[in-house]
Amino acid sequence: MPPDAHDPPGPATARRWAPAARVRLSVDALERLVGGLGTAVLALSTLALLTVTALACLVGVGLPAVPYALRALRAVADRERDRLSRTGPVIAAGLPTPQTLRSAVADPTVRREARWLVTHATLGLFLGLLGLTLPINVLRDGTFPLWWRLLPAGEATSALGFPVVTDTTGALGVGLFGLGWLALVGYATPTLARLQELPGRRLLPPDPDADLVLRVAELTATRAAALDAHAAELRRIERALHDGTQNRIVGVTVLLGAARRAVTRDPADADALLERAQRAAEDALAELRAVVRGILPPVLTDRSLPDALLSLAATCPVPARVDADVPGRCAASVEATAYFVAAEALTNVARHSGARRATVTVRRVADRLRVTIVDDGRGGADERAGSGLSGIRRRAEAHDGKLTLTSPPGGPTTVEVDLPCGS
Repeated sequence: MPPDAHDPPGPATARRWAPAARVRLSVDALERLVGGLGTAVLALSTLALLTVTALACLVGVGLPAVPYALRALRAVADRERDRLSRTGPVIAAGLPTPQTLRSAVADPTVRREARWLVTHATLGLFLGLLGLTLPINVLRDGTFPLWWRLLPAGEATSALGFPVVTDTTGALGVGLFGLGWLALVGYATPTLARLQELPGRRLLPPDPDADLVLRVAELTATRAAALDAHAAELRRIERALHDGTQNRIVGVTVLLGAARRAVTRDPADADALLERAQRAAEDALAELRAVVRGILPPVLTDRSLPDALLSLAATCPVPARVDADVPGRCAASVEATAYFVAAEALTNVARHSGARRATVTVRRVADRLRVTIVDDGRGGADERAGSGLSGIRRRAEAHDGKLTLTSPPGGPTTVEVDLPCGS
């Protein structure tokens, strides 16, 4: 329950809610320690594999296993990078894994990963086990007065192994140990989590030169994706104009020619032909306006992104709700991309999901614009199935953004696009 809105934000309020903040911090630290314990077990297994491979190389029979051992090292290091990126600054992966022993020895990234592996397989494993032991000791000693009589004589002790309890007073004294363990969980686990993560944060980030190479490669790929997306958009516009508007204008021309010939021969027939020509011209104009709106909707230019999304949701066959909080305006290209993402995602919802409702959420946090589309459909969306998701990814990456798709079988499906939009 949050503090009363009428409470002054003074020291008393801060003290009142400090225990709740400490509990959240401790639970988060325990979660990080357990996650680190998992990667530490993987690191220990990989360290054993590398050791066996190195010993085998000394006798000349381990060279074929070197690429597999190096890939195992990179896989464990990348898993740790992903874990650390979820709770702190993003750690990018290194350059491609070397395939030979000589290139691996000369690669600074591999050397740093090997140092991290040894540290995490030993110190990280110990800190993870220690962090997991502390809450177990809280339960053990905190509930000790309830079950100490079930233990054989001489074995009724605290988690530390002393003192030997022979009466209820001693059991209550061990119960006080549980409070000590609880305080230790509250104040020591955040430090343990930071110590466990420290080697990874120092050793796993790539070299500045490697980071620059990766960035150049990423920009090259996104530029190519932007060009592909631009070409695909031009083809879409050309098809829309050729298959729709152009055919209707040709029909208008034919009808006007027929009406002109019928004016002197049969005025009534000419009037009917002119009426049909007028309807065809109105249809052509409507299709042309639809094509223009698909390129850049006027409401997006004249008003704002939330207004454009509300207009888009109103025309969606599936009931869609828009929740947009975008203070100020972003760059026109960013707003156009966000609009395209929402339009393509809602089209997918209407065509493929079988959903009953959808929600479009737009938030601007600092210099990032996040667009999230959620539907309650059948799920199982796949970029490779040609549902337009690959086009969304290309459009987002062209703006140095990223797409996150979550669509388990049975739903719900969540499409989240994160775009940089300046400060």
